[in-house]
Amino acid sequence: MFATILGLLSLSIWIGLLFFHGGFWLCRERDDRPVPSLDIWPDVVAVVPARNEADVIEKTIRSLLMQEYPGNFKVILVDDNSEDNTAEVARKAAGDYPEGKLTILNGETLPKGWAGKLWAIDQGIKAAGQVKWLWLTDADIAHRTDTLKMLVAHSEKEGLIFHSLMARLSCNNFAEWALIPAFVFFFQMLYPFRHINNPKHKTAGAAGGCMLADRVSLEKAGSIEAIRHAIIDDCSLGMIMKKQGKIRLSLTNRSLSVRPYLSFREIGHMISRSAYAQLQYSSLLLALTLAGMSLVYLVPPILFFLTHGLSAWVGLTGWVMMALAFQPILHFYHRSPLWGIALPLIAIFYSCATFFSAVHVWQGRGGMWKGRAQARIGL
Repeated sequence: MFATILGLLSLSIWIGLLFFHGGFWLCRERDDRPVPSLDIWPDVVAVVPARNEADVIEKTIRSLLMQEYPGNFKVILVDDNSEDNTAEVARKAAGDYPEGKLTILNGETLPKGWAGKLWAIDQGIKAAGQVKWLWLTDADIAHRTDTLKMLVAHSEKEGLIFHSLMARLSCNNFAEWALIPAFVFFFQMLYPFRHINNPKHKTAGAAGGCMLADRVSLEKAGSIEAIRHAIIDDCSLGMIMKKQGKIRLSLTNRSLSVRPYLSFREIGHMISRSAYAQLQYSSLLLALTLAGMSLVYLVPPILFFLTHGLSAWVGLTGWVMMALAFQPILHFYHRSPLWGIALPLIAIFYSCATFFSAVHVWQGRGGMWKGRAQARIGL
């Protein structure tokens, strides 16, 4: 009887997620609509924070300088005290483009109470001047040539003050096949895009690889200083911007991560960097999260294999529902539908990474970014 109750509880959660949680799993919020035309194309400055990015920065800078944007557009790279030749590689990549198109700033010393990436972004924004739009993009994201034109056109036409794209992550080896689609799936579950894009819904979020922000609205929100210690900086920025006006987050094939994750270990580090911060550094929330993950993802297959009768059928139904929910993002990443069956195992990996995220914080190594432990900065 107890097993059946657990199974029914898990199944009811999946029914709620699939039918009453913003359709997060359907992957309908995309950037593939026709790009409208504008009479006047406003000025834009891209701000790229970079620390030890020599291996990827060439592709990123070239993709920015190749943008087919009808208005004035410049790029500011903030070299955050890199220990490699990031600035040199970026400067060389800009050699074939008009002089002045790329500005490279040497980042100042990181002050107390700031996360390193946000400090770099803040310096770039201050150097950008009085432009209409700020394009905040990561050093490991390459963009299709029409990306900026699409972002600005839809933002101007639809009255958006903040427009973000969930960059397509690298998915080219076994570890990435197993874990990267699930990363986006879990993100969508936490931050349903439909809710983010609905001005009447309180949910807010963003994806840091590609964010277009109205400069005036950003200043009214308190600018980057308002979130200076945030580890999950993109969603924190989305939250303060939604208080100022209409925002949007979409899936995209226009912006691509050029940083591969070559092993399960590397992906685990990527997850654990911010997982405990998402739980507000709360041991109670950590325990509840791990218990919830077990109930939602592990109970169904356990019941199917270890029980019989009604309990087994309830477990199978829950397992089938989670596998079906996983299909749209698997299709987006061109992965086999059979990965849906493995979602319980994938959830175990994410649960372990979340636990170790807390362990790293307890050890003083939380929120590692380019050699800096940033968790609990300023707290």
